[in-house]
Amino acid sequence: MPYARCCGLWHHGDAPAPDAATLMRARYSAYVLDELDYLRRTWHPEAPALEPNPADLKWLGLQVKRHVCQDDNHAIVEFVARYRQAGRASRLHEISRFEKIDGRWYYLDGEFPA
Repeated sequence: MPYARCCGLWHHGDAPAPDAATLMRARYSAYVLDELDYLRRTWHPEAPALEPNPADLKWLGLQVKRHVCQDDNHAIVEFVARYRQAGRASRLHEISRFEKIDGRWYYLDGEFPA
């Protein structure tokens, strides 16, 4: 799907992502494209500070493993993101928490399963 009809809608439009899984995919794409403004706009006010990508990091792919709506305003998204840094391939496996505030989903935090 072309960027303008997918994550570009969320990165450069006024409409919020409709659910936490869509926000997760849009945030991943924002990391790939260095769309730091979008990442900041979708960062929960209580979340830790945003860390920019290291210069030698290249994102390679995203797999959303599960999306669970806990209630109308809380959800979790488990994902695996693959990346290469300093010539070495690795993966980030996270279970992320999202909260909806005033009709918009925000990334709150995540944990890394063993």
